[in-house]
Amino acid sequence: RMPQVLERAEGCWAWVVLLASLVTQGLTLGFPTCTGIFFTELQHEFQASNSETSWFPSILTAMLHAGGPLCSILVGRFGCRVTVMLGGALASLGMVAGSFCRTLSQLYLTAGFITGLGMCFSFQSSITVLGFYFHHHRALANALASVGVSLGITLWPLLSRYLLEDLGWRGTFLVFGGVFLHCCVCGAILRPVAPSVAPETTEAPPAPSKTPAPGCLAACGRAIQRHLAFDILRHNAGYRVYTLGVMWMILGFPLPHVFLVPYAMWHGVDEHRAALLISIIGFSNIFLRPMAGLVAGRRDFAGHRKYLFSLAALLNGLTNLVCAASADFRVLVGYCLLYSVSMSGVGALIFQVLMDIVPMDRFSSALGLFTVLESVSILISPPLAGLLLDTTDNNFSYVFYMSSFFLISAALFMGGSFCALQKKERPGKPAEAEGAITEVPSEQGLMVEDSRGSKKQLYTEVMYVTSV
Repeated sequence: RMPQVLERAEGCWAWVVLLASLVTQGLTLGFPTCTGIFFTELQHEFQASNSETSWFPSILTAMLHAGGPLCSILVGRFGCRVTVMLGGALASLGMVAGSFCRTLSQLYLTAGFITGLGMCFSFQSSITVLGFYFHHHRALANALASVGVSLGITLWPLLSRYLLEDLGWRGTFLVFGGVFLHCCVCGAILRPVAPSVAPETTEAPPAPSKTPAPGCLAACGRAIQRHLAFDILRHNAGYRVYTLGVMWMILGFPLPHVFLVPYAMWHGVDEHRAALLISIIGFSNIFLRPMAGLVAGRRDFAGHRKYLFSLAALLNGLTNLVCAASADFRVLVGYCLLYSVSMSGVGALIFQVLMDIVPMDRFSSALGLFTVLESVSILISPPLAGLLLDTTDNNFSYVFYMSSFFLISAALFMGGSFCALQKKERPGKPAEAEGAITEVPSEQGLMVEDSRGSKKQLYTEVMYVTSV
């Protein structure tokens, strides 16, 4: 039962919660960037091909995003505190079990699926709770919390390289299991806020009284509509273009995080310096990400965010051509700095643009479908690149050419499609194109514990969902 000692929004404890959210984001969203450190070790341990080894980081990262709708259900049912602690326990369990794996398929299930799902529960719930604690300073709170992602990207590769030398990958995974338990500590800090308890207890008893088969089917249908907005996908052309464009873009976007370290080591760069490359990206993002978020939030750019996002994706794709041209360490450092600029732009704009395209009262359900489809691309991307490596005798340059192709073509597709849609648009037409909005707003209130201002909280929950 929820304790009756409640915290006040915007109070002193809110800043402690902000710190807990920052640490949780660093532990979870920052982690997938260090998986490239273990790529060669895992490949040798299991005598696996590049494609087979690539399934581990792809499953981990895909679950980190695909679990969003399930996380929303858990938050609505049990609250943010319990969900964060559950996520920390699952992430820890997955890494500890992964350290004892004897086959790659076991690693996929433990350190991939279980850990990825646990990290999803922890980080999304830690973002959601900021919506309950902050009202006037909500934008500032989200910007500060997102710095945790950059700190994680900076520190995880350095820690991984250090532990890998002394303990091997199995010992390192075991230590990581202990590190992820800190999410439980952060979750314990997330005390419930005063308005979030009252609606919960009154709604629980009436539900079981109406449980015939048609009622269950109708409830399932409403739940799917609430969390996965297929109706918006049918009726909103802008949402279709954006979702398809981002899915295509994601086939190339995560590849540098997985293959940059093996690429540098393959060309003779020292292991420590190769791991430092990912940390350079993370350190640069500590400053670039909040700046990009604040600039993207300005009203001056409100009508042009989708074009700025396309431009950021285009620059990201062009940047990867620099990496493919040379593997000299100084060139790679310059590449990391350029990559950080475009990466921070993509991270800051990806959900801002979605918010511009979709009505706010349907944003949560639109985001649920968006992240699930996005996770499909994340799942496919690294194994596809690994297959390319296997067929080209480990020529890593082709991986970066592949990444550039997907990013540049996606950017041109989105930019051109948005221009064409804008020419077709007439005043008053966008409201019709958004699709029917009937009973869903009242349904969405079930996702969060506070019916007052719930839409804003849903927006806050997902503002930095795929920050990496």
